[in-house]
Amino acid sequence: MYESFYGFSGKPFQLNPDPAFYFGSRQHRRAMAYLEYGLHQNEGFIVVTGDVGAGKTTIVRSLLDKLDPGHVVAGNLVSTQIDADDTLRLVASSFGLRTKDIEKSDLLLSLEAFLVSVSQQGKRALLIVDEAQNLTPRAVEELRMLSNFQLETHALLQSFLVGQPEFRRTMQSPQMLQLRQRVIAACHIGPLDADETRGYIEHRLKCVGWKGEPKFQPGAYEGIYKASLGIPRRINAVCDRILLSGYLAGQREFSREDVDMVAREMHDETVDAESPDAPPPAAPEPAKAVAPRRAVAEAGRLQLDAKSADEATRLLAKMQSDPLDERMTRLERRADTIVALLQQLLDAVRPVSPPASPPPAAAPPTPTGKKQVKP
Repeated sequence: MYESFYGFSGKPFQLNPDPAFYFGSRQHRRAMAYLEYGLHQNEGFIVVTGDVGAGKTTIVRSLLDKLDPGHVVAGNLVSTQIDADDTLRLVASSFGLRTKDIEKSDLLLSLEAFLVSVSQQGKRALLIVDEAQNLTPRAVEELRMLSNFQLETHALLQSFLVGQPEFRRTMQSPQMLQLRQRVIAACHIGPLDADETRGYIEHRLKCVGWKGEPKFQPGAYEGIYKASLGIPRRINAVCDRILLSGYLAGQREFSREDVDMVAREMHDETVDAESPDAPPPAAPEPAKAVAPRRAVAEAGRLQLDAKSADEATRLLAKMQSDPLDERMTRLERRADTIVALLQQLLDAVRPVSPPASPPPAAAPPTPTGKKQVKP
């Protein structure tokens, strides 16, 4: 939506992992070095952990982009509380093997034959298990057993286990001793610091052709770091909302105040609305809050294009969900934005018939005791 307004070639802060936007912070470079070392060993397990949104999947995909697909056959498994037997079936399926109506013993034989075939072609097999913290202990043990497949003296399968910090606790349990002995590289990815947060934002903007506009004041970067705690996915969410807000307001420069206002909005949407202590819905709203909503509703009854209708719906839903005092504050602060949006909506509709002319005004009443004399 805002890409063309700011002259971007794409969306800079999408939430889905994209190796094209890989940013080499200090911790991400360290993690990449561990992964490259582990790949060079061509055996065992490589473990990557980090908080939600820390960039674990982006690092793994960036590494895979560097590999020659003619020499590496990769299977990707996203675990969702799967048990041991299901784990084997999903592993086989990730490599393109048939799994329906096959017994476990036959499935293991099929997997082993496939891995031997890959090795004989001069290739290597790599299994990537995302969301590894959801694996049950039995499922982890099945993965460990797959690492026993060998051809002569070299392993047939290497695995990346990528998960959230709780997977580290799983690995420290007594029954995971044999798995820990097979781990040849492990690293944990933490949040970015304040300077890296600014570098991350500018890096992603430059990836889509940013040349300094919109401008972020130094305080704006500080506000984004405070709101996101240096977690890349949170940074993306905050920056995406800031750019959307700027597009709606025709704004090409952002201050700390702009960032703080957006951060409060996002906090209210995701936290306050779910809190049991949140205030109950207020009774009838003052005219100041009702008037813009009524104007949007009136515009919605006209014939709008889909884009304008979606904008009107989004704004209306947001105003309805916010607490009254916050809503009043934002309406006062963002009056120009609301007026600009209403103008866009009205410009997008087709001309409507002018309202009927009001009836002629009645003659003023004749004062008591006097006759009205016609000229």
